[in-house]
Amino acid sequence: DGLSIAWAVAEYIQDRRHLGARTLFATHYHEMTQLAGLREGVKNYSVSVRERDGEVLFLRKIVEGGADRSYGIHVARLAGLPPPVLTRAREVLAQLERPATGVLPDQALENEPPPSDHTLPQPHPIIEEVRQMDLFSMTPLEALNRLAELQRRLEDEKP
Repeated sequence: DGLSIAWAVAEYIQDRRHLGARTLFATHYHEMTQLAGLREGVKNYSVSVRERDGEVLFLRKIVEGGADRSYGIHVARLAGLPPPVLTRAREVLAQLERPATGVLPDQALENEPPPSDHTLPQPHPIIEEVRQMDLFSMTPLEALNRLAELQRRLEDEKP
């Protein structure tokens, strides 16, 4: 459903009978690159990437053309998703890439013990203090002083 909606939205935005607007349409759906061959005025661009020894380096350079493959699982690892999720994502991707197969149930996750409290990093205590602050009851000077105090505490924690 997501791909079909993204495709229809891109066509609607690009079509002069509707919006006919210039737009930057960012998506993780590789199939969308086909629009450039089907619709006049649609062009593909991607972020240049270098791969070395199984690691991916995003070069922060925009180049013409679509990406040659997906880097979603790599980005998910950079975002801190737990290793069991990344492993399962690789399995699902491999199954989806096979012709005419569905996604098989994940036996590994079914047999895995519930995650411990250590699976995800605990937020820093100062984050909770910031959440608890009632900024609307503070003067700008009080808020600035409180921010300076929190900043000092963070600096004191540096190794």
